[in-house]
Amino acid sequence: KKLSAAQKRARKKAKEERQRKYQWVFMNGKQVRIKRPPTIDGIAVDEWIANNADPIWLHQNEMWEYIKVDDEGFSEFTEKDELMSSYAEYSITVHSVLLNHVASKKC
Repeated sequence: KKLSAAQKRARKKAKEERQRKYQWVFMNGKQVRIKRPPTIDGIAVDEWIANNADPIWLHQNEMWEYIKVDDEGFSEFTEKDELMSSYAEYSITVHSVLLNHVASKKC
């Protein structure tokens, strides 16, 4: 018996979904279907983290093996990291000035 157009579409959609979720590999000489590893934009999660995470985030999440270190033992900081550190210094300075101002008003 032939399938209707709606049934063909449903079968095709289910097949595409299975191909997206699972992959075929060989284990013990047999072909088996396993779940695909998670990806971000088509890149493996570990690889994506290694390429895009900053050293502070890597340290906070105990992923020290991904922190890139140069010959002198320092991690590579980008311009963004320098901007973030200068912003942090600025916010600490503003905070301390506000605390001093509040403390002087109370006396």
